[in-house]
Amino acid sequence: METDEVMLAVRLTTQDRTLLRRLAHGHRGDVSEVVSDALLDVLPFVLTGGTPQLADELRRFAPCAVTVWLPPELAELLPALADRMTELSGVRPRTPCEALGAAVRLWLRQDPALLMAGLRTLHGADARHSHHHPVAA
Repeated sequence: METDEVMLAVRLTTQDRTLLRRLAHGHRGDVSEVVSDALLDVLPFVLTGGTPQLADELRRFAPCAVTVWLPPELAELLPALADRMTELSGVRPRTPCEALGAAVRLWLRQDPALLMAGLRTLHGADARHSHHHPVAA
């Protein structure tokens, strides 16, 4: 963790928290790194039109708070992400952290094997797999 990173709380379901930890462990990173990667992966998708599941993710009860550290450059994008989520879904995230949680939960809806392959590709561990982007299903 770098000293200039921003601490945030991300709300996830128990299942999402378990998957996030498994993904972090599987690519020998930490949860904060996976959340940063998830945000980088899902951000262009959400900003360019989102998915019908966006409103559902914003409304979903997520009882588990997970503390993560984001680079300030990513944390600064969260208010704009919240605004865009409101435009697309009609549901306003109450905080930038809530927008982050919805984005991460949306990202975690993908096949876990594809998520792991994407993380490996992103970090150069396995260039044989392509990085998968979220799809509207």
